Amino acid sequence: MPICWPNGLRPRSKKAVAGSDEAAAEKLSTSGSSATDIKEVESPKDDSTKTDSKSDDDKDKAKDESGEDKDKDKDGEDKKEDDEKKEKKVLAPVGSISSAKNIYKSTVDDDGNWTWVDKYPEDAEEAAENEETATYAVLVRNIKSNDSRKKLEAHSIIVQSPWLKTALGTVLADYPGVACELKRLEFEAPFQPFVHRWHEFVKYMDKPDLEATAKEHLVLLHDILKYEIGESIKAFEDYVRNGVVTFEHLWMIFQPGAIVLAQHKGPLSAFELTESEYMANQCGKFLQLRVDCVDYGGKTFGRFQESININEFIGAKKITGLNVYPWAFHEDKDKLTATLTKRGEIFEKLAGHHYKSYSGKAVTWDREGNEIQIQVSGRIIVDIESFNRFSPYRVRYLNDWNAKDLERLSKYKEHYGGAPDDDGTTRLTPYHQMIARCRTRGYSLKMKKWLDFFVEDVSEVVWNTEAFDKLVLPTDQKELIMAFSESQLGGSNFDDVISGKGKGIICLLSGPPGVGKTLTAEAVAENLRVPLHTLSSGDLGSDPWEVERGLSSILELVARWNAILLLDECDVFLEARSNHDLERNKVVSIFLRTLEYYEGIMFMTTNRVENIDAAFQSRIHVSLEYPDLTSASRRQIWTNFLKGTYIKSGLTNQDINELGELKLNGRQIKNVLKTAQLLAGHRKSPLLERKFIDTVLDIEKKRPGAPQMLAHYL
Repeated sequence: MPICWPNGLRPRSKKAVAGSDEAAAEKLSTSGSSATDIKEVESPKDDSTKTDSKSDDDKDKAKDESGEDKDKDKDGEDKKEDDEKKEKKVLAPVGSISSAKNIYKSTVDDDGNWTWVDKYPEDAEEAAENEETATYAVLVRNIKSNDSRKKLEAHSIIVQSPWLKTALGTVLADYPGVACELKRLEFEAPFQPFVHRWHEFVKYMDKPDLEATAKEHLVLLHDILKYEIGESIKAFEDYVRNGVVTFEHLWMIFQPGAIVLAQHKGPLSAFELTESEYMANQCGKFLQLRVDCVDYGGKTFGRFQESININEFIGAKKITGLNVYPWAFHEDKDKLTATLTKRGEIFEKLAGHHYKSYSGKAVTWDREGNEIQIQVSGRIIVDIESFNRFSPYRVRYLNDWNAKDLERLSKYKEHYGGAPDDDGTTRLTPYHQMIARCRTRGYSLKMKKWLDFFVEDVSEVVWNTEAFDKLVLPTDQKELIMAFSESQLGGSNFDDVISGKGKGIICLLSGPPGVGKTLTAEAVAENLRVPLHTLSSGDLGSDPWEVERGLSSILELVARWNAILLLDECDVFLEARSNHDLERNKVVSIFLRTLEYYEGIMFMTTNRVENIDAAFQSRIHVSLEYPDLTSASRRQIWTNFLKGTYIKSGLTNQDINELGELKLNGRQIKNVLKTAQLLAGHRKSPLLERKFIDTVLDIEKKRPGAPQMLAHYL
């Protein structure tokens, strides 16, 4: 196997290798090191060798001894002398020689073991690529072919011709992973760039203004590629013509940088393909496509990569029948482009945080991170930044724009005069809108969950402008509530002695159930057109640390969303502290401290106002007592609910007056009308008549705990 030597390290001959140590020593001596550090040190001679010399007779006698013994003694002395020399050799300090030492891989034994040695391999051959081969336009590395039709096949091709590099710079422009400006331009089999851009390559060869050398080199490369991938190109053209493909050649129809379509984690969406790779797992083989879509990370837009797999299949399969296929094979590309671009515009407008309405499927996650679709309806907050901060689910980290994206965005910005967006984010081009994600993340106010919402199911909020007018309260109370709510949302300048303290508005609504406490907060939110975040004691937990963490997060979110906070049935937080329940005392203390620095609008409801801790009295700005409903109030509630039924009312004024005498609260009146309406619909009655209400009331009379007035009336 040829060995590539680093510059300056390749030995010219075995003799040069043998003399490497001497050269190193000479170089060290010239660099300032003492020569005595590396030469052998001779030991001083023993004086006994001078005085104990033998006579000539003794020498002759020694010569007469056995030659075998003499040879053994000589070998032993030589070995001993060599060992002494090795022990006495002084080496240079570690890492001090200004040279490089080459070592080589040894031969492999039968067990497959090898090590590194300093002996130059005798069977090493000169490298195939040298100054001479660099003069050729193209180098083809060949290996033995497994194809019975070929003896050899190309392992890789190295393009060295500057004319070819110029041509390929145009033909393979924007092809991922190819940089034609490199000095060494290498392509490995199966030469995917040329298969994907074969038509562009052939078209470039037909240009009439090509230089003679460029034309000659292009023909040379064309002939090489035709031999190597000619069959693949024919198969690719046949697949495109018939709209089918086999799993073996599936990679051919997926060109990096092209747009692909897939119903991946939602409706049909467009993605930009970055690369494809054949892989396998326990379930079998598959082609994995790595694709990019445009996403929003909470502050800026960017790219997010998804992986889509196509499992192995037998025979030919229709391209549009795959779970992901190239955009070019779609039957109505123009209509699809318009649809995807319009959806991308909605996605772009949802950047930041927005109060919206939603009806449709949404996505949540189980403990293992698997997606689960659930049905959601009601008001939502689209807020990816808050999702990343406060939700327990995984954050999507985005990649930066690539060079081509920046070029597109820059040109598009110049086209629109460079006007900045309202939220400071980048204005997306139609191309980026087309490949935008089909889902966005936020919070469901009704379900109190962080979810992934489908963009197409997000709609504008339909406000109930009559809700506050229908609120059955004295006029002066309604005016007071609206006055402080509007002033607070408009930005109150009133502050405490300590900056940032006591800037919020807290309203306590107390009274029996069903008299309109919760409805008051809902009506105010509708009238001001702001979100209403409803919170109960069960949402915060019971442990002090849970309450503190949950309450801090919610108050921060409410301030960010400019929402109204409704703390329903807040008895656990407001109840007077005692000397016996220290844990609950901690909860009350945390709640008291948090209220001091709350800057928004908070409504708190309770039906046990007499048990409120004294410390809360000074922190509550407005306290409203809701008395039991009067006959006039109940008649007004009956009238309001009858206007909202989908079956036309058949009740007379006398019927409403009689029903108003029943001591029912607002919630009970609503439930009776809802049930009567269902009964009328079941009997296909065009009117909601009195008999249906009486039937429901008759059933209610038998329910345990029914109001005494209701039983007496019936």
